[in-house]
Amino acid sequence: MISEMVMVPAEHAVLAGDLVVPAQVPAVVVFAHGSGSSRHSVRNRVVAAELHRAGLGTLLMDLLTEREEREDAATAEHRFDIPMLSGRLVAAVDWLAQQPETGGLPVALLGADTGAAAALVAAVERPERVCAVVSRGGRPDLAGDDLARVRAPVLLVVGGGDHTVLDFNREAAARLSARHELHVVPGATHLFQEPGALEEVAEAAGRWILAQETTG
Repeated sequence: MISEMVMVPAEHAVLAGDLVVPAQVPAVVVFAHGSGSSRHSVRNRVVAAELHRAGLGTLLMDLLTEREEREDAATAEHRFDIPMLSGRLVAAVDWLAQQPETGGLPVALLGADTGAAAALVAAVERPERVCAVVSRGGRPDLAGDDLARVRAPVLLVVGGGDHTVLDFNREAAARLSARHELHVVPGATHLFQEPGALEEVAEAAGRWILAQETTG
């Protein structure tokens, strides 16, 4: 297994990430977390560990620099900048294509909060590389008109108790033309803090991504 800290070049930024690539891995999952989170968050680490057990690689990457994180905490000016966030995800997809251990591998995108919208837009920009998109308690509706242009299969995972976000996801699902599924975790709230909820998210995500590899 390859496990290393990496630096991913993107427009106007160099982004820190943690890359884990198990042996004989079928795909790499790039995380696109939302505001107030990072590649070090416990939630992201739990999901990544479950994906590793399923045999998938992961790239946990901060889409904002440290300076931008500080600015965003004060002003919220970056978290809804979907074009910037999606552009940095595209840069990560392109960077993976250039690395010897991941160059031939398809990429899945796993987005939370506004990162879900960024993942969907990035999937539109790199349809030949992105094999699947998973939204975890995300705002896919913020992808706007790009929703109808997504070609990768999309899994929308939402907590059953996260009523407002569930409505946003139902709205987004109605606009998707790609194959998609809405997976509701019963009783779970926005951060999936209930016992077993986050594990169900990770299991559903891994199953969805591996199924695309099997059928694709």
